[in-house]
Amino acid sequence: MTDATDAARSDPPRFDTKVVVVLAGDLAAWQELNVTAFLMSGIATSEDDLVGEPYRDADGTTYLPMLRQPVIVLTADAETLARARAKAAAREDVSVAIYTRELFDTSHDAANRAAVAAVAASELDLVGIAVRGPRNVIDRVVKGATFHG
Repeated sequence: MTDATDAARSDPPRFDTKVVVVLAGDLAAWQELNVTAFLMSGIATSEDDLVGEPYRDADGTTYLPMLRQPVIVLTADAETLARARAKAAAREDVSVAIYTRELFDTSHDAANRAAVAAVAASELDLVGIAVRGPRNVIDRVVKGATFHG
């Protein structure tokens, strides 16, 4: 067996942190995928050690590295999203990414940032958030959200 095979068969690591994406329940399928991808790009770039090593198949083709830990995707109503964002933003040990409904109408990064900057935090029309932090803290932050179906 190769080292990679041995590593794949060993006990999976238990992560001290948890990554959760919470989506609004009224999104179209393409919007759910779009929001999740954008939010996860924020989480993946928030810490240097979140991304693992590049992948390589048996033929030697190299692929991009991905996030090292699992991601849980949940669904929530607007009130739960707003409450989760506020809880996450109030903590120094939680990283948070947001996606607002207005971002579906923008076409580039600067316009996205301008759309968010124009709205007070408590008034953001959130369609998704992603959070990363200590497991027990994240569980409390996303309380009320349910598994995405």
